[in-house]
Amino acid sequence: QVQLQESGPGLVKPSQTLSLTCTVSGGSITTNYYYWNWIRQPPGKGLEWMGAIADSGSTHYSPSLKSRTSISRDTSKNQFTLQLNSVTPEDTAVYYCARKGMGTSYDYWGQGTQVTVSS
Repeated sequence: QVQLQESGPGLVKPSQTLSLTCTVSGGSITTNYYYWNWIRQPPGKGLEWMGAIADSGSTHYSPSLKSRTSISRDTSKNQFTLQLNSVTPEDTAVYYCARKGMGTSYDYWGQGTQVTVSS
């Protein structure tokens, strides 16, 4: 059973960098044919895909967030990390990490972590 757990600060000030880590257990982030994703849900809105890191380490980003987003990984810790720069209150959301197989749907999700951007 694969498990994902998000961690990071729940409050970030405007203009700062939001940094979240997803720790994966029960499966390796280097396993072939999987993407490891960051997805968020602002209050009252739908899910928004932010980006992903593939088994190979290649990264893919939403065009609308690409200029502010960076996803990296630490294979020794089986973790991948999201950094979102220059945050504004509009970045307030529940942030999820999730696994998606190539050509398939999301099969494992973290429980989500609330991040509020406020001074």
